[in-house]
Amino acid sequence: MSAPWKDVVLENVPTGPVAARIYNGEGLKKAAPLVLYLHGGAFLDTCHATERPVAASLAEAGAIVVAADYTSCNQNAFPKVLECAYGLLAYLSNKRNMLALGGAKKSLLFVAGEESGGNVAAGVALKARDQIPGSLDGQVLISPLLDPFMGSKSFLQAEESGMRERWTEGWNRYLGFLGGVCHPYAAPRYCSRLSGLAPALVLTAEDDPLRDESMEYGSRLKAAGVRVRQQVLPAGTGWPTLYGGQSKDKASWQQDVCCCFKGFVEDVQA
Repeated sequence: MSAPWKDVVLENVPTGPVAARIYNGEGLKKAAPLVLYLHGGAFLDTCHATERPVAASLAEAGAIVVAADYTSCNQNAFPKVLECAYGLLAYLSNKRNMLALGGAKKSLLFVAGEESGGNVAAGVALKARDQIPGSLDGQVLISPLLDPFMGSKSFLQAEESGMRERWTEGWNRYLGFLGGVCHPYAAPRYCSRLSGLAPALVLTAEDDPLRDESMEYGSRLKAAGVRVRQQVLPAGTGWPTLYGGQSKDKASWQQDVCCCFKGFVEDVQA
């Protein structure tokens, strides 16, 4: 998938200017969904990669995707990463509202991310509920990295995907020595108050080491009254490659991500 894109610098973001790549999806409508995309990288990736296949897959569903370089300026440490990502969401929300005041139809606003970016997206959704309720229309959590204790049964597959040591190092960097694990924005899996959150799309796969924590979080959201669309893709799509892991299978998950997101948008609009 290769949605057209352009590189920009987003000015007037509360935490300072942020470089971003904006993907324009196929068949865009006047009020195309607007997606803040937060890349993964195990809380270790601080560079703005040239390829963001997850962002491109979301754009192929007909969205405008803002893939922001939200990690370079803060070295992937909580709470700075969360503050930057939340500032980006607030910025996009204000931009959307200004366009609506000018007569344009208001676009739906989503936050999305895979792996560590999925964790930050979940944290942003929590903070948006608390600080700017009603501004976020949905959260897209793709194999979110949610459990700093890495104790789930499916996590045993992390060795096979080559991610165990990387995730261990990443959690140590993200949480640091500040006890960040105690804060629900840093480790949403341990948040005790999930009601009132924006609808969620939770995606994982049978051969995903993050499958169990992804599905558990989706189930807890449902139990809290949040609208949730969950899907576990079959093994064989090369799913771990989505976040830089190893797989014996060729990556073929892009179309699945595109179709699931398109269906989720339709659910939110209904």
